[in-house]
Amino acid sequence: MKKPDSIRRVVVIGASAGGVEAVSSLAARFPPDLDAAVFVVLHIPHNATSYMPQILSRAGRLRAIHPTGSMPMERGVIYVAPPDKHLLVEGDHVTIVSGPRENGHRPAVDPLFRSAADSWRNRVIGVVLSGNLDDGTAGLAAIKACGGIALVQSPEETLFPGMPMSAIENVAVDHVLPLAEIVPTIVRLIDGGEPSEEPSMKDQDMELEVRNAQLDSSLADTDAHVGSPSGFSCPECSGVLWEVEDGKLVRYRCRVGHAYSAESLLSASSSAVEAALWASLRSLEENAAFARRLSRRATVMEQHEVSERFVAQADRASAHAVTIRNVLLSGPVAAQPRPERLIAPE
Repeated sequence: MKKPDSIRRVVVIGASAGGVEAVSSLAARFPPDLDAAVFVVLHIPHNATSYMPQILSRAGRLRAIHPTGSMPMERGVIYVAPPDKHLLVEGDHVTIVSGPRENGHRPAVDPLFRSAADSWRNRVIGVVLSGNLDDGTAGLAAIKACGGIALVQSPEETLFPGMPMSAIENVAVDHVLPLAEIVPTIVRLIDGGEPSEEPSMKDQDMELEVRNAQLDSSLADTDAHVGSPSGFSCPECSGVLWEVEDGKLVRYRCRVGHAYSAESLLSASSSAVEAALWASLRSLEENAAFARRLSRRATVMEQHEVSERFVAQADRASAHAVTIRNVLLSGPVAAQPRPERLIAPE
């Protein structure tokens, strides 16, 4: 797809916990004549109402909107992912889709970053802000692979440093900056003329992953997959996960497109283990209670041997329930995010 001549660069921003304040701070600093279109993904619950366009429009001098369907890209507009939709860049258009979740999120940062890199190549500036775990890392790596620029908020000033720390550890980030220096750096990059030369070869795997995010129906009858079968199953649909080695990163994607970083997959599978333990505890306690009820009924009917058999069964179920209860009481089973700062920096 062609790119609009009036737009010099595309700026894509990803954030999660602590991100409302961070994104609002950037919006307040963007100049009104910014020669770029800006895209924002902030992790929000699927059933939430998002007021981010109103917040960002009030914070600064650029208009912020939730895009609808597929619409032409405009210079100087901030496009914000609406709840339960991925925000994608397709050439000179902005698109929202109900594609498969990535890292347990929809909207997710990686699909936006990857689609922008696939369409705009070396004209993309990617920014990772405050947030837990590591959504945005794989997308930032895709931006770098296409010749774009990677900026990351300084982890020490974030409320939640997981996303910035992951990006720094796994991607050749160009700049790690305090929040106040990010927009001036973006403006200098935009005004600095032509970007560095882009790689000559397009990444077919990246294009395939963009199509996965779009839930492209043409992929349904093909064996086109990125990576190789991992032997693990998708926490969301139980399908086979393909393992993708992407530089320092290891990622996973199932046939229908659910995608996970290694850290996000560990968190999701750990949560599934905890859910299974709670379900087992409930079943065992119900089994013990039912067996004791049958024992009491057998006693009333003077079936003493039957009553004793039910009591033994109840005791076994109760003993197993105690074991599982102790496991649950010993601490969280689900993988924990990176250490969080619980207070704002001074």
